[in-house]
Parts: sequence; structure tokens; C-alpha cells
Amino acid sequence: MSFVLIHGAAFGATCWDRLIPLLDGDTLAVDLPGRGRRGDVDVETVTLDDCGKAVAADILEHDLTDIVLVGHSFGGVTIPRVMALLSDRIRHVVLLSAVVPDDRTRVLDQIDPDVRTAVEAGIAGGVYSIGAEAARVMLCNDADEDQTEFILGGLVDDAAALLAEPVDLAGYELPIPRTYVHLADDQCYPPELQARSSERVGADIVTLDAGHMALVTIPGEVAAILNDLHGAGPS
Repeated sequence: MSFVLIHGAAFGATCWDRLIPLLDGDTLAVDLPGRGRRGDVDVETVTLDDCGKAVAADILEHDLTDIVLVGHSFGGVTIPRVMALLSDRIRHVVLLSAVVPDDRTRVLDQIDPDVRTAVEAGIAGGVYSIGAEAARVMLCNDADEDQTEFILGGLVDDAAALLAEPVDLAGYELPIPRTYVHLADDQCYPPELQARSSERVGADIVTLDAGHMALVTIPGEVAAILNDLHGAGPS
């Protein structure tokens, strides 16, 4: 079994660095266009379709099969595009406090109004930037000093398309099992919005007592959920 990890907005693949050593299987953390190893791509031009194709390209490059596809936060709108492209390679989908708005609406239409105000203030010229203080409030409420430094140090400018482009959720219609991990102390994507997202995708639900960056603050508990799928056998 292989794990393929899709980050959310304002991060790159390195956000998974504290989780990856705890996973029992081949693991690929993808950089979406405009950051990390795809940093040569102008982030202003990136679309949601580009994001889905980038994940698919990495999977094919590494010839991964029997995949547990994991999406954090805004990764929830990239995942269905990957499902539609490579459904035969995906065993299970895991959504970690992942944003899933109504089909053909925007991520911005689904998030908490106070968070949306802060996010919209960070969008200009096709680029989304989150300030350190806003990030500290939304992302670091349960993080210690070291974890906070790691989270804030990983922030990057991102494509506004992740937030403002209408989403295509057709991939979620495919019969691929899925699990939604609710984060009970999430200040970025509150539990009531997570509940709507998990209902939209028809997922089994697991709840952890953590904030939005559980992959950093409680990586062992997140890894335990993913590793359990390793021993479950093919669905």
C-alpha cells in the first residue's frame, strides 16, 4: 500500500514532514504547482485542474497503486479530480479536516465567515497570502512553540484559484471508500463545517481532539488512523 499526501492552501509538501516517518508504507507527499519542486510554476496561473493533474503525474511517475489518498484542508477539492483521473489506483480516500463545498461553488462559499474575511483580505492578483498573525490564530491554537515555528515557517504564497474557482466534485461519485477525520478544536475549519463536508462525501467519521494542523501537533494519532488502513486489506 502507498500513501499519497495532498497539502492544503498556503503550504507545500514539507508540511507532512513530521507525519511521514510514522507511516507504514511507501509515501509520496506532492507539491502542488507553484511551490516546492514545482516552484517554477507561476502561482498566479494555477487552476484546480492543474492541481489534480500534478498529483496524478506524480503517482504515475512513481507507478504507485493500492493508494490511500490523503487530503488536508483545501486538498479536499483536489482529491476528487485525482479520483476521476486514477480511480483504479486508489484504495481509500482520507479527508483530514478537508474543505468540500457544494459542487460548482467556491471554497470561499463554504468556510467560516470570519475566516473568509481574513482569507479574502489576503487575495490579490491571483495570489493568496496568509499573514503570520492570522495563521497563528487559525492554525496554531493547539501547537507548542516548536510546532508553531514549524507551521509558520512552512507558509507560502498560493494560487487564489484554490479558493475562488468553482469546484468539480464528480470524482466523489465514484465508489471508492472514504474516511473523514474531524478535528474537534479546529479554529480554521470549524467542526460544524467539517460535518457538512463529511456528509457531502458520504464518509465514515473519526474524530481527533486537535486543531487544524493535526498532522503537525499530533502526527502519531493521525498516522495511527492511516496505518490502520494498511492492515485492513483491499476494499
